[in-house]
Amino acid sequence: MAKESAKAGLLRSSAVVSLMTLLSRVLGMVRDMVVASHFGSSAAADAFFIAFKIPNFLRRLFAEGAFAQAFVPVLSEYRTKRSLAEVKLLVDRTAGMLGLILTLITVVGVLAAPYIVMLFAPGFHDDPAKLELAGELLRITFPYLLLISLTAFTSGVLNTYGHFAVPGFTPVLLNVCMIASALFMTPYFEEPIKALAWGVFIAGFAQLAFQMPYVARLGLLPRPRVKRHDDGVRRIMLLMVPALFAVSVSQINLLLDTVLASFLQTGSVSWLYYADRLSELPLGAFGIAIGTVILPSLSRQHAGDDPRGFSSTLDWALRMVLLVGLPAAVALAILAEPLITALFHYGAMSQEAVIQSARALEAYALGVLAFMLIKVLAPGFFARQDLKTPVRIAVTCMVANMAFNLILIWPLQHVGLALATSLSSMLNAFLLLWGLRRIGVYVPEPGWWLFGLRLVGGCVAMVVAILWLSAPVAEWFAWGWERRALHITLLVVVGILAFVAGLLLLGLRPRHLRH
Repeated sequence: MAKESAKAGLLRSSAVVSLMTLLSRVLGMVRDMVVASHFGSSAAADAFFIAFKIPNFLRRLFAEGAFAQAFVPVLSEYRTKRSLAEVKLLVDRTAGMLGLILTLITVVGVLAAPYIVMLFAPGFHDDPAKLELAGELLRITFPYLLLISLTAFTSGVLNTYGHFAVPGFTPVLLNVCMIASALFMTPYFEEPIKALAWGVFIAGFAQLAFQMPYVARLGLLPRPRVKRHDDGVRRIMLLMVPALFAVSVSQINLLLDTVLASFLQTGSVSWLYYADRLSELPLGAFGIAIGTVILPSLSRQHAGDDPRGFSSTLDWALRMVLLVGLPAAVALAILAEPLITALFHYGAMSQEAVIQSARALEAYALGVLAFMLIKVLAPGFFARQDLKTPVRIAVTCMVANMAFNLILIWPLQHVGLALATSLSSMLNAFLLLWGLRRIGVYVPEPGWWLFGLRLVGGCVAMVVAILWLSAPVAEWFAWGWERRALHITLLVVVGILAFVAGLLLLGLRPRHLRH
């Protein structure tokens, strides 16, 4: 009963995080629609996406990736085995060291912005105006790294204590700020795209301020202190080094896509951005949610010497990810053009841009399930504070991604970059799973063959329903936004209903999701 209750608790917590994240992702789609309508895939849009991607990449790599995976297991151990005063001291000293390091990085980033742009988008060197604009925008957006990393720190505290709703809702504020800046601030700038950069800057302050009262209620509002030789801080920093590679390989691969795309025709960076945003919808709405929820649980199970519970939690998480990730990947692949058209084909977004973005989305869709699996498999290592295995896997996959990029970019252009990212993510997920199985940390529970059969049957029912209702892409181009919105909603709703009906007809019941 305790095991079943724990799984039900994980399911409820995952549902809360998924709901909050889905709200953020929906607003993110609205944000991207506004940006696409105002700026399309112009040179200014390319410049902004680079300036936004750099701190956003570092945020995912450093804050939500390496830091979260290193901080939460140590904090969970302190919570399980030590007093509240010792936990508070760890929080204070971690905040002090983290704040100091991030402040130094931010100062360097702002001062060296043009050179960082040249590093991340060397293809801009042939377009001095775009290079200069990207550098100016990066000076405005780079401090977001400091602010959002501190927000990730407070999120880690809240998640460790079972408070998932507030961190899940926080990203909504970024989208609200960027939408407001695009709609209301652009007339006040000689270069309108700068309004978006200031929207990112403002959002950093808003997100950090939003979480502080909730951390204070736990009695853990940080008073930053710097002590280099604190044992807990030292362990967190040691864990962060390999986590930089192991958790965020997919983000590094996406960044490599952007670097290479900067050498391709104008618009390539934007096409990959719009496609990536849609491919991340299921990842953010559920994959990251599951990974966020299970990490504290896995950390406590490891600290409490409960290997059976540890394996059972991983097994449940894998099934939940497959239940959402497989149909999501299939739907993104077959609805790529309708989705891009319905969301972005307005204003400055041309038909050619829609087609090119859709081609990239089809390639990214192949890796959606792998992206999601990585988010639940990596915590299996870091909850155990295993450093070496994820690093080896990360390095292998980075090398593989670079090789795939070089092979595929010439015949497929930007689509080849997206495909390379998907292939390397598949390799990453496979190696992580194989590693957990090899050391005996994860032992699959009974029923996987039947679960897989039901899952495939549900996906077949979904595909048949969607193809039956689909219209040629030329008709989508001719429709107004109302017709597009109505038809894409119909396709999504009918697809979900057909998938669920297929699962039910094959015998899957809600109780199967709890044990």
